[in-house]
Amino acid sequence: MFLDQSEQIKSLLRSGHMIHIGGRPVIVPKPRARAKSPDRTHAIKLALAFVAIYLIWGSTYLAIRYAVETIPPLVTAGIRHSAAGTIMLAWAWWRGFRPTRQQWIAGLVVGALFFLVGHGTLHWAEQYVGSGLAALLIATEPMFILVLGWMMGQQKISVLSALGLGLGVVGVAMLTGVELTMKGSSLWGLLAVLIGSLSWSMGVVVSPRLNLPSDALGRTALPTLCGAAMLLIAAGVTGEFQQTHWSSITLRSVFGLGYLITFGSVIAFTAYTWLLQRVPPALVATHTYANPIVAVILGWWLAHEPLSLRVVLASVAILGAIVLIRRGEQKARAKVPEADPQATEIEASEECA
Repeated sequence: MFLDQSEQIKSLLRSGHMIHIGGRPVIVPKPRARAKSPDRTHAIKLALAFVAIYLIWGSTYLAIRYAVETIPPLVTAGIRHSAAGTIMLAWAWWRGFRPTRQQWIAGLVVGALFFLVGHGTLHWAEQYVGSGLAALLIATEPMFILVLGWMMGQQKISVLSALGLGLGVVGVAMLTGVELTMKGSSLWGLLAVLIGSLSWSMGVVVSPRLNLPSDALGRTALPTLCGAAMLLIAAGVTGEFQQTHWSSITLRSVFGLGYLITFGSVIAFTAYTWLLQRVPPALVATHTYANPIVAVILGWWLAHEPLSLRVVLASVAILGAIVLIRRGEQKARAKVPEADPQATEIEASEECA
């Protein structure tokens, strides 16, 4: 079997060429149209997934702010992820997905890191911290991922990746730095966002080692539901349900919560989980650089906020950071010894299927 795979790979190398999709090498046969179409389709899927995590998650900071105006934060996050997780699990179940006990346990671990701590702290902090400042603090996520990945031996910090991360932080600081002086924020709110960023980064690093479902929708649904259950328990323990004045909830908060459920959780997080299995985590984490740009554009468009030269320069810096991080990851992977690429090709082909 292994000899047959080796011969197939050698044949592909003789009749094809190598390209990189999401930082991973894939052999593309020459030049028949039918052979190229799956790679073109995969590239389109990658582009749409990045659009989702860049644009949609950029708008969720404002939606969270609207939602927690009249709905307590843990209740907001719990309802949000309960609805989204139920929709996704029902859809996956209808398609034939059946989670195992081990997969539920893995979902509990990831759900605690992503949602109970990661999103719970963010929803709570946005009562006291401006959305621009929250976006700036969330930009620490790629740094946490690189350091944690290096500590666990999963990746190396290349020079280009380090430069890209530094440039990205500078860009985000240029974009939202004025928020530090214009808006008040509590120390606990700042710490909460940083703790949430660290927790989310830990989830990114450990999730590939856990027995999560291979089905993309099921892989999203289980952590979402587990995290939602823990959020609702936390809301009950902290007394948020008793403090909720259901008759006083505004239409804006309802719309904000509905947007978070449909777009922020179901669509964007499904795209995020799918990307984590196909591109380096540090590249996926570049959404934290693009999200503040989206927030500023929405502010300019909907709230008539000025679009200054500072914003333009910050955007250039952020896009440059994304390019540097991607090239850094590609160069790091290109240093794999000659004996290993064949195994890498088999693994990459399975993941892209």
